Amino acid sequence: MDLLRRASIRYSPQLNKFAKRSFTHPKLPSDRLTAPSALLHGIHVFHCPDEVGIVAKLSECIASKGGNILNADVFVPEKENVFYCRSEFVFDPAKWPRDQMDDDFSKLGKMFNAMRSVVRVPNLDPKYKIAVLASKQDHCLVDLLHAWQDSKLPVDIIAVISNHDRCANSHVMRFLERHEVPYHYLNTTIDDKNEGDILNVVKDTDFLVLARYMQILSGNFLKSYGRDIINIHHGLLPSFKGGNPSKQAFDAGVKLIGATSHFVTEELDEGPIIEQMVDRVSHRDNLRSFVHKSENLEKQCLAKAIKYYCELRVLPYIKNKTVVF
Repeated sequence: MDLLRRASIRYSPQLNKFAKRSFTHPKLPSDRLTAPSALLHGIHVFHCPDEVGIVAKLSECIASKGGNILNADVFVPEKENVFYCRSEFVFDPAKWPRDQMDDDFSKLGKMFNAMRSVVRVPNLDPKYKIAVLASKQDHCLVDLLHAWQDSKLPVDIIAVISNHDRCANSHVMRFLERHEVPYHYLNTTIDDKNEGDILNVVKDTDFLVLARYMQILSGNFLKSYGRDIINIHHGLLPSFKGGNPSKQAFDAGVKLIGATSHFVTEELDEGPIIEQMVDRVSHRDNLRSFVHKSENLEKQCLAKAIKYYCELRVLPYIKNKTVVF
């Protein structure tokens, strides 16, 4: 207590003025203030003939520009002279400009005769532009639209194409109108699939998504389009191909049902598989609950396949397979 009294007695106006003085740092010339650049996230995939030293050169390419590898997945299949790698890294764009990054990885690709060398910086590169094709059933379409609205998928949906004429007051049409996404109703017949009109709509897209589009795209269409097309099959391929696989599986009394996302090829439901998901069913399920479980799987499986594709996780492997990192 005596110490506190002595401290209060020694209070002076000069001390009070000092206490009220603002403690501000002196201003420095603007050229001396250099804010550090925010680090950005990059993804690189590499597919080339296998040889010694590929990983070392990939690491050197990133590290020499001040980048830091966060993770790297490597796959060299047994008895196959091929090398697959997917790397995620952070870098300073001030030290490694985006154009220079493309050049550096391009040189690396030429060095190893790469079949594929792709780099992507999600925060700088434009989102993938896609068109979604759907028929009457719209559970997959609606799920994709809401995932896109919530920024859960790194894509821009620039058009929806359908062979089904939806009511203007339907949930889908109101959603598309609100977000200014064009809806193209293109009627199809056995003799005319309107593929020329579809090609005109999708000419500026990066890839297509078939969200329960119940039409078979011809080989001519696939060649003319020339880019990847992702399909959702409401069944666990290779079982129950073709139409109404849920009814086929229900009648067969299966205990596991599934959904398959795959690339579209000229052979029906034979394209390389990207993702598969399963759920258990039992004798207690009727056809209605069976179909409900199947539709939930389809939505999840298609969304996962699109996300994997955009994140450069999917690479072609051998004849009809994929590497999915």
